[in-house]
Amino acid sequence: MICAMSLTRRHLLGAGAAALTATAAGCGRDKPGWVDGQPGGGAGGGAAAAAAAPAYLAPLKAVLTKYLKPTTANPKHPTYAGAVAVVMVNNSTTATVAVGHALRYGAGPVELAAAKRVAMRADSVFDLASLTKMWVAVALLQQVDKGKVALDAPVARYLPGFTGAGKDKVTVRMLLAHTSGLPVGVTGVKGLTTAAQRAKVLATPLVGGAVPGRTFRYSSTGLMVAGQLVEKVTGSTLEAAVKNGISAPLGARHLGFNPRTWLSAADQAARLAATDARTSRGLLRGTVHDDVAAQMGGVIGSAGLFGTARDVALFGQMLLAGGAYGGKRLLSAALVQQMLANQNAGLPAVDPERPGRPSDHGLGVTLRQPWFMGSLSSPTTFGHTGFTGTSLLVDPRRKLVLSLLTNRAHPNWSWADPDPMRAEVANVLAKYL
Repeated sequence: MICAMSLTRRHLLGAGAAALTATAAGCGRDKPGWVDGQPGGGAGGGAAAAAAAPAYLAPLKAVLTKYLKPTTANPKHPTYAGAVAVVMVNNSTTATVAVGHALRYGAGPVELAAAKRVAMRADSVFDLASLTKMWVAVALLQQVDKGKVALDAPVARYLPGFTGAGKDKVTVRMLLAHTSGLPVGVTGVKGLTTAAQRAKVLATPLVGGAVPGRTFRYSSTGLMVAGQLVEKVTGSTLEAAVKNGISAPLGARHLGFNPRTWLSAADQAARLAATDARTSRGLLRGTVHDDVAAQMGGVIGSAGLFGTARDVALFGQMLLAGGAYGGKRLLSAALVQQMLANQNAGLPAVDPERPGRPSDHGLGVTLRQPWFMGSLSSPTTFGHTGFTGTSLLVDPRRKLVLSLLTNRAHPNWSWADPDPMRAEVANVLAKYL
């Protein structure tokens, strides 16, 4: 379905929040846009063809192409082997650009002959890495909507195995705002039974000296706990909760854990974006890059999802529209408002990798982070990044969704820092929107 009315800048400025949510949610599936310099197909393709390409299409493709080679920001290596960007404005896809290769290196790593490389496609499937945290946050918030979980209740109320000094003060909200005091990651799960692995996660002690609720400290462990909480209150697997509660309603047909279980052999060969190609684990393609996720079967709350740039953009559009998409409501508007509000005002941030980052964070999404949002950064701009080179950025002021997926960990994540590229792409869009 194509909405008969577009959300113009004037309409958006004049509309109240409730009217805006209702209008955006009622639009259903977005209109086709420009795909790599050509008008998109499908219903309404004629109208798209008649419209001029957006002014940022060529500059966007130029920036993405630039980082296929060494740059001043990353002088020794390319930033990535390939990338896909999907831009949505006012619930319409205005640009889809794919550059480079989904597969360029074999194990070693060794650069493959041209005939053995696989070109990046608009529908390539990426290891989303920490973007997974956003889906898990929504899955948990859906249980808050249903009254099965209270945000300010102690985690131990739902997960008795969540024990240790000071952890009785950790609330569900703190898990999602990264103020629990839990460390970045867990150790010692390799070789354990599934039950022992899960127990190990819950028993992870707080960082020495940490006081729950006092400091922003990015914690994958916290989202692993959140994933187990989803499973406990739903009585289903995390995989099923994400699929049935989020992916299916969004129409995100190519998003899920362990893609080699649901992608055909032909699609695995043509569409999977590779990550690591070093000899420690060999070539990773369709196998989760995160070591802990791999050790725990590929399905945890902090990493493991795979998907297309289109899938990620739909998720961003759903949140931008107040929790609804295509006539289906995934979260209440009131809870989305909480999710996208800064939970950490006035709190210090501890992040050795980015010492100057703000502590601003919603419930499962980060806010106001210029290191990847560039000049689109603002107190209301939200999104997330993933270690493999993925990111989602949503700017409510411009009604903009940017899904930017790269395979920067192919063949070696230490080759390049993706943040300069992310910020430059954001700056291009800020210039024209």
